[in-house]
Amino acid sequence: MNIERIFRVVSPLALLALWEIVVRVHLLDARFFPAPSSIAGDVIDFLRSGELVSNTWMTLQRVLVGFVIGGVPGVAIGLLVGVNRIARAIIDPIVGLLYPIPKIAILPLMLLIFGIGESSKYAIVAVGVFFIMLINTAAGVRQIESIYLDVARSFQIRRRSFYFNVLLPGAMTNVFAGIKLSIGIAIVLAVAAEFTAAKSGLGFQIWNSWQTLQVERMYVALVMVSLLGYVLTLVGNALENVFVPWRARP
Repeated sequence: MNIERIFRVVSPLALLALWEIVVRVHLLDARFFPAPSSIAGDVIDFLRSGELVSNTWMTLQRVLVGFVIGGVPGVAIGLLVGVNRIARAIIDPIVGLLYPIPKIAILPLMLLIFGIGESSKYAIVAVGVFFIMLINTAAGVRQIESIYLDVARSFQIRRRSFYFNVLLPGAMTNVFAGIKLSIGIAIVLAVAAEFTAAKSGLGFQIWNSWQTLQVERMYVALVMVSLLGYVLTLVGNALENVFVPWRARP
């Protein structure tokens, strides 16, 4: 094990140990910052009851479904915008107008349109992911060296092959950068939507714990949100290694 891997393991453990110490010596108020050992006890209780697993699964499901609904069209339109000037002239101003709007601010609109069921959660996640994937994919296409595009056009390959065999591989590094950025956004939006428009999920668990003043349970849900994001990022890195083996490594 090299020194870098050692630090990756030691640094979070050291932070937890420091947190435990400052709580036990009363430098932090345990009512608002319970010690990690106290939180761990609640994790075990939650796991035994099955609530933690079911809530985590519901949040993960909302993230993944919304990710697919928003990500696939985001990549498709990003490829078109990146290579077609007319499409870019039409879509860029629309993206410029809509992208800055905080996506959580349109949650009430999503609830009006789709109701309080699962569709509204999927929709709010999809909207957030869509713009990030579109912008990153379009940027990736514009970074492809023009010689590759000229050669593809000179051979008059079919449009479908041009998009799937030339543009998409050329933009793949940026696509995965967008995926990793979108993971965090998707989780934030899913959890925020669960605060007031769900009866399950980690966001619901956080909100319910606040209402009942169960601070340890709130921290359990926060830890699971963090772990969920970390695991999904690891999955994204693994997929990138498979689909973009040529990417530059430091």
